[in-house]
Amino acid sequence: MERWRATGMLCGMHEQPETRYARTPEGAIAYQVLGAGPPDLLFIQNWGSNIEVMWEEPALARYFERLASFAQVIVFDKRGTGISDPVPLERLPTLERWMDDARVVLDAVGSEQAVVIGDTEGGPMAMLLAAAHPERVAGLVLINSFARLARAPDYRIGLPEWVRERLIEGWRIEWGTGNILDLTAPSLADDPHQRRWFGRYQRLSMAPQQAELAYRWVLGVDVSSVLPSIQAPTLIVQRLDNRYYRAVYGRYLAEHIPDARLVELPGADTYPFHADAEPVLAEVETFLTGVRPSPPTSRVLATVLFTDIVDSTGHAARLGDERWSVLRAAHNDLVRGRLAHHGGREIQTTGDGFLATFDGPGRALRCAVDIVARVPEVGLAVRAGVHTGEIELDGDDISGIAVHIAARVLSAASPSTVWVTGTVRELVIGSGIEFVPRGEHALKGVPGRWTLHQVASTG
Repeated sequence: MERWRATGMLCGMHEQPETRYARTPEGAIAYQVLGAGPPDLLFIQNWGSNIEVMWEEPALARYFERLASFAQVIVFDKRGTGISDPVPLERLPTLERWMDDARVVLDAVGSEQAVVIGDTEGGPMAMLLAAAHPERVAGLVLINSFARLARAPDYRIGLPEWVRERLIEGWRIEWGTGNILDLTAPSLADDPHQRRWFGRYQRLSMAPQQAELAYRWVLGVDVSSVLPSIQAPTLIVQRLDNRYYRAVYGRYLAEHIPDARLVELPGADTYPFHADAEPVLAEVETFLTGVRPSPPTSRVLATVLFTDIVDSTGHAARLGDERWSVLRAAHNDLVRGRLAHHGGREIQTTGDGFLATFDGPGRALRCAVDIVARVPEVGLAVRAGVHTGEIELDGDDISGIAVHIAARVLSAASPSTVWVTGTVRELVIGSGIEFVPRGEHALKGVPGRWTLHQVASTG
């Protein structure tokens, strides 16, 4: 792959909305609000952004002002980007944590429900938010986005490993120069002012080493398993000649998100505000003004955790009913405390264990590992099984194949371990959580064979 070509700055400052901060224990998130709703429109930008600097580019300012002409637009810098709080290089945020940033900003604005735009790399985060929190997402718009980039046996449209490595090397060399426009916005690539501005925008959105790590993370993201769980009305807009996020990625999204509408537009620019933005904006406006309030949903994407006391029958026989009851009560108190600490929702006790759900797999895994590590304090051992999938809500209870799969993963797990499905492993790429493969297993009552993994470390 050729290196991207060289140089060039547009300075005309543009009036911008006030920047505010939503503060969390893990750092402050910078956000801005412009326009007036309803509807509310949450715009999730790509992995590198700076909501202050973006107003220096008139085309980008016009793009957001046009969106604000028919919606209250909410933009933000995810933690670790732009003017939000930084994060350590060794602990870059995961998709799950960046999804949390979006919810924190919605809460700060007082928005109970919004249409969410996922622009390029912001798309996977928007898709996860729509599937895990359907009550917050009235509609979903994906612009030049993707479910995954890496090639796999069941995803031949993805990039082979050698291409991904060449892209990472090109990104490392050219970060902050603006030369990436050769690939992402060929219609503007010969404009030296655009090169200079975009290079500055990159430099002020993320430092070079962090950008390289984040880009490597982007190339490993996979939300393909989430797509069937998206219930929000969905519009997919894709540029037909885009060499970077190709039209075939949008077609894959349209095939796998229920009832999604795909609009393919001429052009090759990745970011819609670069050139010829009006066709994109017209599609978004038509979509937004036609969105109806969604009915209460009984389906939601969740991470299901089962725990189980190892050799509970033997303990009961040795200790007798009274002492066993006391010991089990201590176990239950400990597990409930860990669930509350990690944001889990207790569904029920299962006699000798717990069934709980989480809105993100990373929290579920850290909770499970925490429980396994702490339960020996009360003289017991537990094992845990975790799966992420669509569940049916029935009052305080849940059901569905995802629950059944998690229960079967628990049955396969060894004492004092946490086992997960490949789906969970794919969703926490970049989190620092490490796994040991445990081979393929037949899960009773579940079609096919399933690759399971044991959590080795949560980072």
